[in-house]
Amino acid sequence: MTPTTATAPEVAPFRFFEMTVLRTRRLGPSILRITLGGPGAEGFSGGGRDQSLSVLLPRPGQSEAVVPAGGIGARRERGRALPEDERAVTRSYAVRAQRLRADGSTEVDVDVVLHAVGGPGCRWALTASPGDRLTVLGPAAADNAAVRFRPPADTDWVLIRADETALPAAAAALAWLPAGLPARVWLEVPCTEDRQALNTAAKARISWLVRNEGAACGVETVRAAALPGGTPYAWIAGEASGVRALRHHLVHERGFDRARVTSSAYWRRGLPEEQLRRAEAEAAAGAGSGGPEEPTGKKS
Repeated sequence: MTPTTATAPEVAPFRFFEMTVLRTRRLGPSILRITLGGPGAEGFSGGGRDQSLSVLLPRPGQSEAVVPAGGIGARRERGRALPEDERAVTRSYAVRAQRLRADGSTEVDVDVVLHAVGGPGCRWALTASPGDRLTVLGPAAADNAAVRFRPPADTDWVLIRADETALPAAAAALAWLPAGLPARVWLEVPCTEDRQALNTAAKARISWLVRNEGAACGVETVRAAALPGGTPYAWIAGEASGVRALRHHLVHERGFDRARVTSSAYWRRGLPEEQLRRAEAEAAAGAGSGGPEEPTGKKS
């Protein structure tokens, strides 16, 4: 396969972009695609795989998000100084696709999951209209620390497991994989109509786990599967408890090298993104967060 580096760069080159909603399209009962672009998207560089961006959204009662001026550091500090009920709400999404058009302009697709009890991200997606402006924190270089899907060069086959929140990242990773590389893929979605046609040159065996069809969606699905031989790389993302259980299965029951299993909690049951970010930041650095943050790969 094409050689890749197993270690993410130390520097994450992100900056703010003032983007415009170009169009929206329903992909299924649970998923809405929002295409962003406009002059403010110049210099955006997604790079594929599980690249993420963050959108800054208004609080209820605000017509637009309160976004301090300046660079990332200045905006973060000024954002923290704002009252919590005024500062912008941050929601992170995978870059499902990026296209450079013939006129040189850039289009960026993000797919938003529409939960039954929607939060700020759902409210934004359902009301988004062409011409809407919003501030996006995203990559200015294709290879950066927000990209975590990094199969080492000696990978013989890839395992991917994702729920609907991680489906856009999984789809982008499949599109990135080199031709002929074996891949075993499980994708969980709420409804039959949420399944999508996926483009990949990899030798991928894709299993759709549809909850309204009664599909078994836990770790047992992978535990019961016969997996290929050779040296694997696994990428698993979605709800935190399911990700944790599957990682444990792969490392402790299947014997995967833990360094070859990338796991990302995109959401935690009963916990909004702000609290998930705060819990992870406190665990890692002993401090909370506030204001705009660099994309982390967590989506909601």
